[in-house]
Amino acid sequence: MEGIVRSGRARLAQPVSLLLVSLAFSVMRSTLVAQTGVSASIVNRTAPNFSRVDLSHRKIELRFFRGKIVLLNFWATWCAPCLTEIPTFTEWQTQYGAEKFQVIGVSMDDAASEVIATIPKMKFNYPVLMGDEHLGVAYGGVLGLPVTYLIDRDGKIRARYQGAADLIRIKGDIQKLLNSQ
Repeated sequence: MEGIVRSGRARLAQPVSLLLVSLAFSVMRSTLVAQTGVSASIVNRTAPNFSRVDLSHRKIELRFFRGKIVLLNFWATWCAPCLTEIPTFTEWQTQYGAEKFQVIGVSMDDAASEVIATIPKMKFNYPVLMGDEHLGVAYGGVLGLPVTYLIDRDGKIRARYQGAADLIRIKGDIQKLLNSQ
């Protein structure tokens, strides 16, 4: 009888283990959705306007760029994936700028001095301004860098890219928006 009980427990233990593993993955997935839900909800909404002076002392307001496709990139000098993306964004600004495309960099560094020193090294050809917690919150929370938004001609956010981005995908999304309307 004891052998039957043990084998019954063994048969029961396997499905219970699978159920617990499945439940753990479900909880983890819902946690990730909860963490990204706020920032993901900003897609297809009007991009929050901002008014800042860039590091070349020019006034930058997002609304000035209506009629253009805008790639809004939150980055920092200490962020390796951010620095990897910048040459590509510079290339796209050169390639698509005449087609009503604009890249805007938003540094989330604490001090402008490091950013000012980085601009010539990275050969930025687009405006760079200093961001802060308030601007990050306006865009649904910028908790990890880089975070990039693709904004259409009407000022609507069409995509949000978190972390080291798939630059081929972003380029395809830019081309689709440039070819529409």
